[in-house]
Amino acid sequence: MTENDIAKIIVNTCYNIHVELGPGLLESVYEEILFYELREKGLKVQRQKGIPLVWKDIKMDIGSRADLIVGEKVIVELKSVETIAPVHAKQLLTYLKITKLKLGLLINFNEKLIKDGITRIVNKL
Repeated sequence: MTENDIAKIIVNTCYNIHVELGPGLLESVYEEILFYELREKGLKVQRQKGIPLVWKDIKMDIGSRADLIVGEKVIVELKSVETIAPVHAKQLLTYLKITKLKLGLLINFNEKLIKDGITRIVNKL
């Protein structure tokens, strides 16, 4: 399965969750439900996965944490905020660079229409 195939499943699943629940819940609620739904679809999903960082031969076991890594190919960063800040996209791009993954989805569930809350971030895709 390609990054784009996985992303399509993630986006469709987020749409279904948003239609059912709407905006306004905590990020952790959306994360738990999305984690469950993606696993039910047979995808390998890692939740709150530590992203190690190497700096000048010093390995730091946890530089950051990704909300979800799906199919070992797509990082999903979930938000439930009034407005996505520019730093959120930069953070996700940094995660992609560190992990050498190519696609990330920044998803803000706190939008009237979920399509307005989904941003694709690419790293050499």
